Amino acid sequence: MEIFAYPDAEGVARQAAEFIASRAIEAVSNRGKFTVAISGGHTPWRMLTWLVQSELPWEQVDLFQVDERVAPDGDISRNWTHLVPILEPIAARIATRVHPIPVNASDLDTAAKVYSSALVEVAGQPPVLDLVHLGLGVDGHTASLVPNDPVLSVTNCDVALTGPYQGQRRVTLTFPIINRARHILWVLAGSDKQSAAAKLLGSDPSVPAGRVQHKSSTVIADFAALGNMNHT
Repeated sequence: MEIFAYPDAEGVARQAAEFIASRAIEAVSNRGKFTVAISGGHTPWRMLTWLVQSELPWEQVDLFQVDERVAPDGDISRNWTHLVPILEPIAARIATRVHPIPVNASDLDTAAKVYSSALVEVAGQPPVLDLVHLGLGVDGHTASLVPNDPVLSVTNCDVALTGPYQGQRRVTLTFPIINRARHILWVLAGSDKQSAAAKLLGSDPSVPAGRVQHKSSTVIADFAALGNMNHT
C-alpha cells in the first residue's frame, strides 16, 4: 500500500484527481478503455471537479457508482445529485458511459442485479474494474459496507442492498468486486478519520474497511487524517 499525505483536503482532492487521470490514460493505452467506480463525499466531489478539467479520452471512460442511498431523484442525500452538475462539462462526451445505480426501482434486489449485469457488460465476467475509489467513515465503513450489516458476508454477488444505516438503505458494491479491482484508491481527509485510518492501514478486520485487500492500493490523505502515522 502506497501512502501519500498533503496538508489539506484541497491538496488531497487535486492529487487524487491527478492519480485517477494517470491511471485512466494508462488503461486506455493498454486496454482501450478505463473503468472506474466513484464514491461520494465532499473531498471526492472536489476531486471530480478537478478530474473533469483533465484532458482525458472521456469517450473511453466508463464511470460507475460505488454506492448510493435509496432516495428520490434530486434528493440532497443522493451522491448522484452532486455528481450530475460536476460532470456537466463532459456530459456530452460521457453520456452513454455513466452508470448511475437505479435506486428508484420498485424492486431494489432486482435493481442490484441489473447493476451487476451492467458491470459484467462493461468490465467482463467476473467484472474487473480498473480503479475503485473508496472513502472511509469514522466507524470504519467504506462504500456502504457498514459495521454489522449482513451485506458484509456477501460473497456470491457484486452488488447488494443493505439494511438501514443512518435512516436510509443503500445499494453498494460488495467486497468481491472491490477486491478484484486492478487498483484501489483511498481518499481520506479530516482528523475524525484518524482512528479508522489506523485500522484501515493495519488491515484490522474489526472494521469493514480493514477487510479490503491492500494489493495494488494507494492512500491519498491529509495530515489530519493520518495523525502521527508515517507518510510519504
